[in-house]
Amino acid sequence: MLQLTQQQTKFFEANGYLRVENVFSPDEIAALSTDLEYIMQTWTRPGRGWEGPWRQKYLTADQEAKAQLSALHELQLYSAAFARAMLQPKMVEAIADLIGPEVELHHMTLHAKGPEFGTPFPMHQDHPFYPHESGQYLDALIHIDAATEENGCLKFLKGSHKMGALEHVKIGSPHLPPDEYKIADAVSCPANSGDVILFSIHTIHGSNMNTTQQWRRLVRLGYRNPRNRQTGGQAMGRPGIMVHGVRPVVDGVTINPYGNWIPQPAKVS
Repeated sequence: MLQLTQQQTKFFEANGYLRVENVFSPDEIAALSTDLEYIMQTWTRPGRGWEGPWRQKYLTADQEAKAQLSALHELQLYSAAFARAMLQPKMVEAIADLIGPEVELHHMTLHAKGPEFGTPFPMHQDHPFYPHESGQYLDALIHIDAATEENGCLKFLKGSHKMGALEHVKIGSPHLPPDEYKIADAVSCPANSGDVILFSIHTIHGSNMNTTQQWRRLVRLGYRNPRNRQTGGQAMGRPGIMVHGVRPVVDGVTINPYGNWIPQPAKVS
């Protein structure tokens, strides 16, 4: 169990993000890393990553042609190690300290930047991808690999969560205007393997290209207080697993166990 200190809580409240060290043990990370290698080889194909006019600001012509990112949603459907990871007590307790006591998993997504030309991310908030009524929503980044300046660690605009939800450019993937929200103005947040970075759905962040010879693998888990109602976007209408406390009754919210999961009928041969 991990209870945040008063200093950590104040840092998060002031800055909109927090690095929590050594959340996952070396053995836990080893298991996640092994399963992730299989998942990436079996279930993912590298692509260009996010599209949009921001790429002209972040990438040279050569980088634009070679940039690669591997992504996959809901890793807990592919690996028991990741199913255990979403319930990791140290991480869940830290999240409950900030948005609890009730905490519900919303989603889990892999972002793996390829070697040498790992696609960067423009400055943005996560709110446009899965908008919610309030800021009682945190993203938790599990660092399978260490994140450094060279391989594209996250960078945050301190205190930007206090601005609330901002209008984003909707050409390609949602992003903030590069000339107004510059990655050069953001603060780097490097982290070691096993660390977790928590940040608000409203905190502005981005990252540079991975220029090393190895993959940079992060897994993002979105957690919300179930009282915080979603208004659109990814996983809309799908209830999540409660990872802390019990589900409260919320006016206007019904729990449909099948949500937007609509299985296709099996083909008859």
